[in-house]
Amino acid sequence: MLLLAFPDYLLQAQRLALALDIQLQQVYLHQFPDGESLLRLPTDLPEHIIICRSLNQPNDKLIELLLCAKTARQLGAKRLTLVAPYLCYMRQDIANQPGEAVSQGIVGQMLAELFDDVITVDPHLHRISTLNQAIPIDNAISLSATNEIFLFLQQQFDDAILLGPDSESEQWVSAIAEKIGFDYSVATKVRRGDTQVSMSLAEFDFQDKPVVIIDDMASTGRTLAKATNLALAAGAKQVFAVITHPLFCDDAEAHIRQAGVQKTWSTDSISHSSACIYLDKLLAQAVRNIL
Repeated sequence: MLLLAFPDYLLQAQRLALALDIQLQQVYLHQFPDGESLLRLPTDLPEHIIICRSLNQPNDKLIELLLCAKTARQLGAKRLTLVAPYLCYMRQDIANQPGEAVSQGIVGQMLAELFDDVITVDPHLHRISTLNQAIPIDNAISLSATNEIFLFLQQQFDDAILLGPDSESEQWVSAIAEKIGFDYSVATKVRRGDTQVSMSLAEFDFQDKPVVIIDDMASTGRTLAKATNLALAAGAKQVFAVITHPLFCDDAEAHIRQAGVQKTWSTDSISHSSACIYLDKLLAQAVRNIL
């Protein structure tokens, strides 16, 4: 096997290659002034190639992924495995208005045609239960970062309240709470737009206790900020946040800090200054399992 890495995700790819004890080579990538991408691969490829790249800010990356996969096949690769810890375009699974593109199925079909295996972490799925419903191949593998988050929190706190900001987060919050032995609560959230959310907390005693908000994704930061405001108003001593996918668009980080979050930690599914929970061992085991 050979792992191909892109410059924007090189450190994580290096950790994965080390965990798998395989060689890594970097994809040469150049962007022309008009925005087109030039991509060059090593010419001597083994039969099994792992391409490691997270798909945040996805539009350019999807084109480059297409070029990379097609070129690898032309150079003799027989099996292509995509390791994309953050997987894009999974939220739009129905047409909310007539004529809307259902991007989950379109992008999922594209990935299925390019790759033999797709490995990701906690994809943002709404109305489907398995990843291969979106990416129609046998080895569409969805991993969970709950154990890595549990191990990290175990080092940070002797006791804390875990808070899920919405019903979708309950699957992760409850799993981590069970492992670590902390109490947890889940808020009720209604999203009214890209940056507008309303939220309410369940009846729970937050008084003078540290609260850790756990969510799979932070994009605008409004959900985290609202949950923080409510927890502090309910008497929480301090509020922290653990995020699987730190997208943090525009003023999201500033908004979260202003709300009163003491510290934000995230996995390295996306390159970000808060990324301190590494996924390489989890991803490496998934690669071993498909061989």
